Amino acid sequence: MSSVIASTRFSVLDRSRTREGHDGPEALRETVRLAREAEALGYHRFWVSEHHSVPGVAGSAPTVLAAAVAAATSTIRVGTGGVMLPNHQPLVVAEQFGVLASLFPGRIDMGLGRSVGFTDGIRRALGRDKRDAEDFAGQLTELLGWLDGTQRAHPQVHALPAEGLRIPPYVLATGEGAAIAAASGLPLVVGDLRGREKLLRAVEGYRRGFRPSAWSTEPYVVVAGTVAVAGTEEDALRLLMPEAWSMAYSRTHGAFPPLSPAGRIEALTMTAKERSRFEQGLRGHIHGTEEQVAAQLDTAIGETGADEVLVTTSTYDREGLLDSLSRLSRITGGAAASHGPHRPHTDSPAPAVRT
Repeated sequence: MSSVIASTRFSVLDRSRTREGHDGPEALRETVRLAREAEALGYHRFWVSEHHSVPGVAGSAPTVLAAAVAAATSTIRVGTGGVMLPNHQPLVVAEQFGVLASLFPGRIDMGLGRSVGFTDGIRRALGRDKRDAEDFAGQLTELLGWLDGTQRAHPQVHALPAEGLRIPPYVLATGEGAAIAAASGLPLVVGDLRGREKLLRAVEGYRRGFRPSAWSTEPYVVVAGTVAVAGTEEDALRLLMPEAWSMAYSRTHGAFPPLSPAGRIEALTMTAKERSRFEQGLRGHIHGTEEQVAAQLDTAIGETGADEVLVTTSTYDREGLLDSLSRLSRITGGAAASHGPHRPHTDSPAPAVRT
């Protein structure tokens, strides 16, 4: 294990992807089971996501799912990657995280994004429109104000039991969102690893514009992306196929489907456009044998200066996914890498809580 990898935390985000022959409720139960496995393997965090009206994703209520994950585990940090703040009233988000942090003290992370529903119909159902994402900075400021008691827009209103609790906030972002994270003095979660030039621009801008805050005294960068490890490079590539085909299908047919088995995808007769999208979806991810992935991670972390890597791999083969996480844990030193010594500035994005 290289010194770069040894000094980097590794965490997992699971999007509760549905699979052919397996429904949404099963996908949510699989997420909880995977969290227990990630904890046993020594990963630092386990996060869940928010998607609305997406047939291929069961995770629509991340704070509810985070509660189930936290109840099923005991040491791993649990959070959201993320709650899409423009979809919600900041007071309600503060209250929900206050409940989580009260039930599972010292283990809850508050990952926040600026996306709204991705179709007009979904946005209307949520009572939102695209313009709501434009005030993400204001929504973020209000939310943090509910936590530290500094909000003044609603006199004599308090976010209970959140007020006064130290719940570490993270901003999921690229571009403008990275600038908001920097101006707010918050840790940044940025992806993906295969869009390296765009990622590096976001990270460099974030570090350059970072202003210390009560939440974080120095920049903290979490880079997110797909990592697939297997006994052979070919087997690792097959782990990438279900998500690559799902994305290719969504971009050519307008519907995001459940994940298909790699064998069925290999047997498909694709149109030229589908094939192009599919092959594009396979390129650039970190994948291969343990030796190959170790070398790729060493390069990626070295280029980005990441403090943490958030693994976002989705695949049909859940046993293959667990094997991949197990192999990655061996590469990173397992619990030693996730919970041991780190570069001085990475030890705690929120001064009062070890994150």
